[in-house]
Amino acid sequence: MLHDQDLISIQEVRAKVEQAYAAWQKYRTYTQEQVDAIVEAMGAAGRANAQPLAEMAVEETSYGNVRDKMAKNLLCSDLLVRSIRGMKTLGLLREIADKKIVEYGVPLGVVAAIVPTTNPTSTAIYKAIVALKSGNGVVISPHPHARKCTAATAKLMLEAAVAAGAPDGILQCLDTPTVESTQALMRHDKIAVILATGGSGMVKAAYSSGKPAFGVGPGNVPVLVEKTADVADAVRKIVAGKSFDYGTVCSSEQSLVTCHAMKDAVLGELKKNQAFLCTEEQAAALGKLLVTSGGTINPRCVGQSPTRIAQLAGFTVPPDTSIIAAEIKGVGKMHPLSYEKLSPVLALYFGEGWETSLDTCEAILRFGGMGHTAVIFSQDEARIREFAQRMPAFRVLVNTSAPQGSVGITTNLQPSMTLGCGAVGGNSTSDNVSPLHLINIKRLAWAVRLPEEAMPPAEIKTAVRVAAPAPAAPAAIDRQTVAAAVEKYLAQKGLGSSGAKPAVVAEVVDRFLAARRASGASVPAPVCSSCAAPAPREPQPPETKPAPPGGPPAPPVAIVDFVCENDVRDAVRAGRKIFIGPKTIVTPAAREAAAANDILVMAQR
Repeated sequence: MLHDQDLISIQEVRAKVEQAYAAWQKYRTYTQEQVDAIVEAMGAAGRANAQPLAEMAVEETSYGNVRDKMAKNLLCSDLLVRSIRGMKTLGLLREIADKKIVEYGVPLGVVAAIVPTTNPTSTAIYKAIVALKSGNGVVISPHPHARKCTAATAKLMLEAAVAAGAPDGILQCLDTPTVESTQALMRHDKIAVILATGGSGMVKAAYSSGKPAFGVGPGNVPVLVEKTADVADAVRKIVAGKSFDYGTVCSSEQSLVTCHAMKDAVLGELKKNQAFLCTEEQAAALGKLLVTSGGTINPRCVGQSPTRIAQLAGFTVPPDTSIIAAEIKGVGKMHPLSYEKLSPVLALYFGEGWETSLDTCEAILRFGGMGHTAVIFSQDEARIREFAQRMPAFRVLVNTSAPQGSVGITTNLQPSMTLGCGAVGGNSTSDNVSPLHLINIKRLAWAVRLPEEAMPPAEIKTAVRVAAPAPAAPAAIDRQTVAAAVEKYLAQKGLGSSGAKPAVVAEVVDRFLAARRASGASVPAPVCSSCAAPAPREPQPPETKPAPPGGPPAPPVAIVDFVCENDVRDAVRAGRKIFIGPKTIVTPAAREAAAANDILVMAQR
């Protein structure tokens, strides 16, 4: 029968994704004004039903309490809606005139929304609103233990949306959720993106689905009470955060960290706020109860009242107990209460001073809350900033309860029920996820420069030098070719009838071929030549370079037609330059000697 139920649930996934996708084909053409009117209607429906939905959630799951679940419903149907009112998500978003760029919002498609059992109605409201605000359709997958209340919330949101003009079917909810159906939903071809909230296994499955995904990590939140803090205010807010919905919010306080010098003051304020302080034996019993041998949270304890937690651990607490607090001595598997607990149980650490407190808070985050949230109570601006820089958390809150601050109730952070933990927490974002995460941005961009204007000339020259191919090895050349070139040169100089011509030609040819041979080129074997001195080289008529603006004309330079190694050596000894032109013949040996001494200067004819 279980197998048949799985098949039914998978078939339901296929049908509902197709319905949402068909509705989205129409919804994707809606204007920003139409979408905003639909979101406002959904928010109004959520506000009107915040309490009955909270009651349904507590009745079905037994997690948390009605008062705080109602507050979370209002966070998503009221504060969230107000925070995104006027937010542009579709069509023309903005024009950046000075950059000549225009940006347009484009919806993604159909969102797969995974909803947890700890916040089954508020998260459903949140995900329905952010999905439709960004022009998308949505298919909600409830937790099997919260199916009824999540489905009721989705039905309420859909009815409000359709009444405001949304196409019927734009929001779907699975009636028979299973692990298999949720996996099928995340892998469906027509799902564009996954918005996952739940346990680490579910989030990992979302990121492994092959689809873009936004997920969250565990929140093992440390709270540091620094010596300049208002201790009474700090403890009151910590108790309020830890007791909120019996600790079911992932960003609720898990450990209070301070120094020994403040221990008595902190414990005194905890008692004033109806916190129950455990003995060592009671703390040990709590550790065994709350955390399994495998390091996971005992599901029987999630979101239970302090009296119920104590009863399960084998002791009793007064009926008005707000939270249970227990001092422990370290962080890690040997100290179970240093885990995230998802219940109104707070660990207490008392160290030697500021540095020890920083070390402990960082260790708590690294043990099980990387990237999530950390809190400090202090009046010392320098230490607040040092704490923020040090902690591997992307929400660092100051002088506020952690749950209320992290989700944007007491801070100006984006109101959200999906709190990203960044790469260190295995998530794709460190943001409080908003409608802007569920759109793509199309950019229209005009040409504003030519390619060669994009980089400074020096960079272009460097790039050319780096990219230039290595010079090829000198090619083989025969003696007759060189001799013919030399004879032609001498004839041009009027030396064709000189009796020394053969000796001159032989000398020049021998020098040139010797240089080629030294460079590794293939050349014919040398032949004996007379010792006649080379014929004097006649320089070209001097040329006057254009004068620089406002200055005297540049002195004339003599451009030579042929340069051998001896010419370079002579120039080095004389301390002068050799001016060459594009047609000047420079032997390889001469070029090598000249490069070492910076002798050759290119001049245009």
